[in-house]
Amino acid sequence: MSARRFEEEHHPFGAAVARLIHQFAMLPGIGRKTAERLAHHILSCPAEEAAALAEAIREVKATIRQCQTCFNLTDQEECEICRDPRRDKTIVCVVETPKDVTVLERASEFGGTYHVLGGRISPLDGIGPEKLTINQLVRRVKRDSVKEIIMATNPTLEGDGTALFLSNVLEGTGVNMTRLARGIATGSVLEFANKEMLADALRGRQKF
Repeated sequence: MSARRFEEEHHPFGAAVARLIHQFAMLPGIGRKTAERLAHHILSCPAEEAAALAEAIREVKATIRQCQTCFNLTDQEECEICRDPRRDKTIVCVVETPKDVTVLERASEFGGTYHVLGGRISPLDGIGPEKLTINQLVRRVKRDSVKEIIMATNPTLEGDGTALFLSNVLEGTGVNMTRLARGIATGSVLEFANKEMLADALRGRQKF
């Protein structure tokens, strides 16, 4: 009998609560004790509140998709940033994940658009260039006459390697390649950079 099956069959509140705790514990940054507190909150809150949470999860999984242009997350064909006529479509900031778009937008410094790669090249994790949206980026550069690509991959070994690969792929397109200034420390990730640091990095971007 697996440990999970044993836990479900012997949990004092029953298998359903054990499964709920298990699902919460699978979330990033949620340990066993936090998962138990969340489960107890669901048990004690009004049924309407629990149902609203379940419906919000169902709705987001049913409606959220990738933007057909930049691969950010959206509930429409194109995301809000790509639809915004005030955005400069000739300047594209390349990031690893949709979460990075949210982080950079907090700096309120960037007026261009984004391109979400969907990760970074990491051979040890089985992630090669073909698993990222690199081909779509190349087509977009040519189609939209993009003038500048800002490399905003995370300043890690894999992030820098991905940026170098992209610079080689785009070398013949004539697009100007820049990268965020190293106000963001090497080895860190965009998610943990504050607003001022991100604004400085965008203003002080360098030729790649």
